[in-house]
Amino acid sequence: MTGFATLFYKELLRFWKVSFQTVMAPVLTALLYLLIFSHALEQHVEVFDGVRYTSFLIPGLGMMAILQNAFANSSSSLIQSKVTGNIIFTLLAPLSHWEFFSAYVLAAMVRGCVVGLGVIVLTLPLVQLDLRYPLWALLFAVLGSGLLGALGIIAGIWAEKFDQIAAFQNFIILPLTFLSGVFYSIHTLPGFWQATSHFNPFFYMIDGFRFGFFGVSDVSPYFSAAVVATAFFALSLLTLRLLKSGYKLRR
Repeated sequence: MTGFATLFYKELLRFWKVSFQTVMAPVLTALLYLLIFSHALEQHVEVFDGVRYTSFLIPGLGMMAILQNAFANSSSSLIQSKVTGNIIFTLLAPLSHWEFFSAYVLAAMVRGCVVGLGVIVLTLPLVQLDLRYPLWALLFAVLGSGLLGALGIIAGIWAEKFDQIAAFQNFIILPLTFLSGVFYSIHTLPGFWQATSHFNPFFYMIDGFRFGFFGVSDVSPYFSAAVVATAFFALSLLTLRLLKSGYKLRR
């Protein structure tokens, strides 16, 4: 087994061995959001013509789960290895920075997509949900989870304690996710906040993923895909550079 395959397998086992905490708990959280918001707003809000609010909400919650769990997987694994000191075994192994990056990001993508799929599947009995353009939905799920997986590595490299990772998650990931249009369309916002939302990369991931289900979105899916792909490749290059230099890992 190659070094990449071994590290990838280890990262998969790390979250799958505690799947009740890493998979079922975030799925349950998303279902609670769905029950609360759909009960409160179903009769009062119609975002797209002919689309019930509950249907509108499900892809947003699914993508939110994908993003948050992809970030959590790579960041928690790296900071846990650093704090306990077992990162030395990974660094001493004959692994290139490419193999290190690929194993962590792919494992983060798997966890994010498993949780997101769980959210979508478990909500299907509640409402009819069409998937008009599955390839668009898959593209944004892959790019979004990869982007957050790379961001999780950067956060894990930068942080030296668990509370620094928690701060990164609570003050950056959560606000950007909640203000990205998961629960609403940005066209319902005042002009200033509508314009501000276009600077939030999470908005393009949510909006593009939702386009895969309904065939309508706030901005063109091609533009959203270009923004997300550019952000993914830029963060990947930065992550690879940090891993190659050994910043806060080998020094």
